Amino acid sequence: MSQRRVAALIGSPVEHSLSPAIHQAAFDAAGIDWTYAAFDVAPGRAAEAIAAMRVLGIRGLSVTMPHKHDVAEAVDRLDPAAEALRSVNTVSWDGDDLVGSSTDGAGFVGALVEDGHDVRRSSVVIIGAGGAARSVIDALGSSGASSIRVVNRTVDRAQSACELAAVAEVGTVADIADADLVVNATSLGMGIEPGSASSADLPCDPTLLHAGQVVVDLVYHPLQTAWLEQARQVGARTVDGLGMLVHQAALQQQAWLGHLPDVRVMRVAAEAALARRDDAGGAPRPDVVGR
Repeated sequence: MSQRRVAALIGSPVEHSLSPAIHQAAFDAAGIDWTYAAFDVAPGRAAEAIAAMRVLGIRGLSVTMPHKHDVAEAVDRLDPAAEALRSVNTVSWDGDDLVGSSTDGAGFVGALVEDGHDVRRSSVVIIGAGGAARSVIDALGSSGASSIRVVNRTVDRAQSACELAAVAEVGTVADIADADLVVNATSLGMGIEPGSASSADLPCDPTLLHAGQVVVDLVYHPLQTAWLEQARQVGARTVDGLGMLVHQAALQQQAWLGHLPDVRVMRVAAEAALARRDDAGGAPRPDVVGR
C-alpha cells in the first residue's frame, strides 16, 4: 500500500485560506493520493518549518505571509523569480534539495492569457508597490510588456519595485489614462461590496479608465469589486483576482508533481469556498494575494 503524500501551507493566520480547498480539489480530480493541510506557523519560525519539511518528508509547501522572505533564506536554492524578489511562495524537492520558487507573477500572467489578454508590447500601470505588485512587475517585465508605470503613495517603494524590470518607471495617476492594462495591486476595496463602497475604497479616480483597457483587481473578496464595477461601466474589460490565485496554485502543483492540474477544477473549488465563507460571514485575511 503506497503512503499518502502531504503538501501543506504555512503562514499566520491561515484559517481563512482558500489553498486547502483549491489544492485538494485538484488532487482529488486527478486521482492523486495526496492530502493538503494548513499550518499556522508563528512569525520568525519559518526556518523551523522548513526543517520540519525535511524531517517529515512533506512533498510540497505553499508559503504565505509573514514567511515568504524568511523561507527564501532557508531553502537550498531559489528559482529566478524568487531570487529577484527574495521571496518564496512555493517549496519543492529536487533530489535532496529544497527549491524555493515564486509563482505569483507567472500566475498573474497565466490568468490574463487564459482570459485572452496578451501582455506582450502592452503599456501597463501598476497601482501599489508591495509584495503582490513586485511579483507582477517582475513577471510582466519578463513577459514582454513595453512599459510599466508604478504608482504608489511612497515614491521610494515605487522606485525599489521598478528595479525588477528594465521597462519599469515610477509613474503618476495621469499615466492610467494612456495604459493598455491597469492593475490594482493594493488591498483597497477588500471585503467591501460595490454598493457600499466610497471613493476612498477605490485605488484611483475611475474617470481615468476607459473602453479598450484591461482592468485587473488582485483583490478577490468580493469577487466583483467596486473597482471592477466602475471599469465595466466605462466599457473596459475586467479580470478578477481569483484567476491569479488559482493559476499560481496550479504552478505550485506543477513544481510538486511535474505536470499542471486542471485549472478549471481549482477555480470551481475556489468559488465554492468563497461562497461558503460569505454564507458563514467570514472575511479573508488582509493580504491581496494571500493563500
